[in-house]
Amino acid sequence: MHRYAVILAGGSGVRLWPLSRESMPKQLIPVLKGKSLLEAAFERLEGVIPPERRWACGGARYETVVRAKIPAIGRYIGEPEGRDTLAAIALSCALVRKEAPDAAVAFLTSDHVIEPVERFREALRAAFATAEAHPDTLMTFGVAPTFAATGYGYLELGEQLRKRGSDPFLQMAAEEAGANAAVRRVRRFREKPDLGTAERFVAEGPAHYLWNSGMFVFKASRLLELLAKYEPAIAEAIERIARAESSEEQAALMRDIYPTITKKSVDYGIMEPASQDSDVTIACVPLDLEWKDIGSWNAYGSLASPDSQGNRAMLAAAHSPRRAEGTPTAQDRPETLFVESTGNLAVTTDPSHLIAFLGCKDIVVVHTQDATLVCPKNKVEELKKLYPFVSQQHKE
Repeated sequence: MHRYAVILAGGSGVRLWPLSRESMPKQLIPVLKGKSLLEAAFERLEGVIPPERRWACGGARYETVVRAKIPAIGRYIGEPEGRDTLAAIALSCALVRKEAPDAAVAFLTSDHVIEPVERFREALRAAFATAEAHPDTLMTFGVAPTFAATGYGYLELGEQLRKRGSDPFLQMAAEEAGANAAVRRVRRFREKPDLGTAERFVAEGPAHYLWNSGMFVFKASRLLELLAKYEPAIAEAIERIARAESSEEQAALMRDIYPTITKKSVDYGIMEPASQDSDVTIACVPLDLEWKDIGSWNAYGSLASPDSQGNRAMLAAAHSPRRAEGTPTAQDRPETLFVESTGNLAVTTDPSHLIAFLGCKDIVVVHTQDATLVCPKNKVEELKKLYPFVSQQHKE
């Protein structure tokens, strides 16, 4: 079987400003022992997908730096403008189908920390085996909630997708995944809930509700069939781009057509209507591992160990190209003082710069060469409110 993987590397990481910038978004910053989250995502596929079938999709402006970081990458699909995940996934499927009509494709995130890696590989093999055995099925991955998150979507689980012993293909999937990866049906996608609903989901337990990891596996052709059914205008635009007979023609169509595609997530555009469609099966492989979405300062801070008062300090990689050599990693500890202070996070790109806290509780301070953020922890998810003011008044 032809198996492909596309790492979704779009987004500018606004919620990790000022460390993340338009010129160097979060997925490209070396935060994991000198490696970026995108590099880690590429390496997680070792032994599952050959390098030439490991692709990435993200901003066209980042292709040069991505290829410099990952020379072995098979293909980089450069978006002239971000149009959310549905357009990125649909275009990737169309290009994969053009190369291998019967291929199954994994769509993976570029901003997550996933450990242990081998357990993830087992789950990925199980999802591929199931999608190949049941081509009409859309596969996703769920994570057991550790708190009542309102920033994540949830998967409402149904029964097991048939007993392993009754289906030789699912038996193969079970063997590829190991003993603990039972494939479950997904009854419904539940988008970001309010706090009360999230607390109810968590109380019912991971046998009923899992976090939606935002990762998928399905036949490229199946996704495009459903796109034509649910979003015909987007499907037509994608097909026009994919039918291009030369790279030059395709680049021109990308510039002209792609920015006009409606912004929509794959969850809203495909997975939610598919979960209500009797002709579609959605299934989930539960991930029995550690999964961190490094999408906010609270999540980023979890990469560091706390002191006895719950304070964390991190020496981060700088966004500036001038500090490219010998750049520190997020695991190193900067100069900090925490006096009568609890639950704070200090992040700096300067190992000689002292950050001192006195009488502070649950405060985030992020210091870079040209900008400093001070923010309560309970506001870090709202940094998108700040970004327009920064981009308008301090464009440099």
